[in-house]
Amino acid sequence: MENAFAYAAFWLLLAVLSTVIANHLRVSMALVEIVVGAIAAAVIVHFFGEAFVGTDQEWFKFVAATGAVLLTFLAGAELDPATMKLKLKEIFAVGLVGFFAPFIGCALIARFLLGWDVGPSLLAGVALSTTSMAVVYAVMLEFGFNRTAFGKGILGACFVNDLGRSSLWELFSPRLRRKQPCSFRPAPSRSSRCRSLQPS
Repeated sequence: MENAFAYAAFWLLLAVLSTVIANHLRVSMALVEIVVGAIAAAVIVHFFGEAFVGTDQEWFKFVAATGAVLLTFLAGAELDPATMKLKLKEIFAVGLVGFFAPFIGCALIARFLLGWDVGPSLLAGVALSTTSMAVVYAVMLEFGFNRTAFGKGILGACFVNDLGRSSLWELFSPRLRRKQPCSFRPAPSRSSRCRSLQPS
C-alpha cells in the first residue's frame, strides 16, 4: 500500500509541475503533461529501471483507463446535435480529410520508404491518423472553446475522425492477426530473391 501512495504522489507531483510550467509558458496544459510525462518516464527508466515508474501496476492501469473513458464520455456529451446539423458538411469535410490524408501518407511512407509489409503499413497509417478526442476536449475545456459553436464543430470533426479510425482498425487488425507474424524488415530485392531460387 505504501508503494501505491508513493506512485500516486509522484505522478500527482508531475501533474502539478506540468500545471505550473503550462501557466508560465501559456501553452496547453495537456501538451505540457504529455511532454513532462514522457521525459520523466525516459529518465526514470534509464537510471532506475522500468519497475520504478509503476505503470505496470494493475490499479494504475485501471485509474488511467477510467480517467480516459470518463474524459471521452464528457467529450461526447459536449457534442451538440443542433450545431452538428448546422455544420454537417464542415464537420464531415474536416474529419474525413483529417483522417484519410495522414492515413494514406503514413501508409505509403511505411510501405515504400521503410519497406514494411502491407498489413503493418496499413495499421501504422490507421494509428498515426487518429486524433485523441479526450485530449482535444481537455484543450477546449481549458480555453473555454467547448462553449462555442467553433469548438463544438471541432469536437464533431474529432468524432468523425475517431469513427474512421475505429472502423478501419476493426477491418484491418483481425485479418493481420489471422496471418503469420508480420515482418517490419524491408522486403528483399528482386536480385536476392532470384539468387535464393538458384540451385546450390
